Formats: sequence, C-alpha cells, structure tokens
Amino acid sequence: MTQQQGDSGMKQDATATHDFDAAIASSAGDGDTFTGQTHPAYANMVGPFGGVIAATLLNAVMKHPQRLGEPVSQTVHFAAPIADGGFSIRTRILRTNRSTQHWSVELVQDGDVAAFATTVTAVRRATWSALDAVFPDVPPAVSIDPAPHIPRAAWTGRYEMRFIDGAPGAPDTHSDTSQSRMWIRDTPARPLDYLSLAALCDAFYPRIFVRRPKWVPIGTVALTTFFHADAAQLAAQGSAPLLGVARAQRFGNGFFDQNAEMWSERGELLATSHQVVYFKE
Repeated sequence: MTQQQGDSGMKQDATATHDFDAAIASSAGDGDTFTGQTHPAYANMVGPFGGVIAATLLNAVMKHPQRLGEPVSQTVHFAAPIADGGFSIRTRILRTNRSTQHWSVELVQDGDVAAFATTVTAVRRATWSALDAVFPDVPPAVSIDPAPHIPRAAWTGRYEMRFIDGAPGAPDTHSDTSQSRMWIRDTPARPLDYLSLAALCDAFYPRIFVRRPKWVPIGTVALTTFFHADAAQLAAQGSAPLLGVARAQRFGNGFFDQNAEMWSERGELLATSHQVVYFKE
C-alpha cells in the first residue's frame, strides 16, 4: 500500500517462484524461530507493504510443525517502521484447545520488535450458516480497465485493480464517501490461499486518500483480519479476481478506521478486515 499490468495479469514462468511467495518466505531455525528478508517488489513508500508483512507473520504459523487447523483470525500491530533487509520471526503457541489454537508471533529487527501478531487457528466443522452481509450489485471485472499502479509504491504493481468506484481522486478534491469497490487479484496471477488473502485484505488505498485526496504521512497501527472461508472455498476461487469493498467510519485526532470485505465472484464472503491508521498533518 512496479510493474506493468494487463487484462490477464503479467505472465511469469510457471517454474519460477512468484514474487509474493519469495516476499513472505522464511527459513526455519529451531522450530519456533524463522528468518526472512524484505522484497523490493512489495516495497511501499516507506518500508514494505503492510499486507505482505501480515502474510509473512501468518506464513510462520502455517509452516510451524505444531499448527492445528486453518487460520480464523489474525491481528497485526505495526509497532515500528520496518527497514529494508533481514529480520527474524519468533513464534509461540499460547494455548492449544481441542479444536482451536492461539499464537503469538513477533517480527524482530536489530533486537527490537517491529511488528507482532496474535493468530487463531482452528479445525473447522460443518455447522448451520447464514449471511447477513449483502453482495454488491456490480459490473463484472472484465468490463472494467485495470487502474495504473503508483510508481513510488512498488507493491501496487503486484495487484490488478479494477475500480468500480472510489478510486483515489485528484489532489485537493473532496468526496462525500470513503467507500471504494474494486475487483482485485495478484499479478502475475496466483491461486488464492490464506496467505495471499491476508495480504489482499490490506490492498486498499488508505481511506483518507479517497475521502480527501491530499497527501499526508500515514501508517497502519493495527490490522485485524477474519478468515470466513475454508481451504476448499479458497481452492475453488483459483486465480479469479475478488471483489473488495472498503470504507471508513470516522477521521479525526490523527487516526481513522478502515473496514474491508473480500468477496468471491460467486457471492461468498471470504474475509473481512478492520484496521486503525495513523495520519499526520
């Protein structure tokens, strides 16, 4: 939150590692510790894209040999700027119950915690289900041209964004709403999984740049993602675009919130997220 985009995403050698997988990769140490490296393809204007950090922390849990079940929720706190370069990840199981597991994960640079997360995984069981959220009535992705990326934020070139409404406006303009709706997917195309979904939930421009398109320094303080889909639903999604909807409730006193929904083309609510963002004037 730079590469050229096309209607079908950039092509990549099928034998090559996707840049996203390279960006979230980490090497195991003693079983609870991993080491990783930031990736230039997911650089932001300052430091790395927050979504790829969230995915990196989740990946450490997913790779852990004692993990139970699938991700249900993740809350990431961005405690300090993350510098380009190497880092270590410390994982700890806080508690394991019969079907749920609670994790603490820390990203450490130069001996200090730069970001940390709490994660819940669980064994999902078939139960009664219902959906109160409403799938928006929107045009199909193929009917909308991809938006250009932002050269100074390399990570925007790693996503194909097709805005239905709520694209960032011209400087010094104002909008009556902070809502954006867009079709989005990885580029080059990549099958959806929990890791890419975690990153996609943060792949919205900050709401202040939609509501009041004026450049100010911003940074996410905390990001919570709820994973509603099971692994089978994610596999069925493949590399098709997701419908993302994002909005804010309030701006003021140096902070604003940002909520998001991620839908499949079939109208399945795959994930929701909530974050609080700092801004400076």
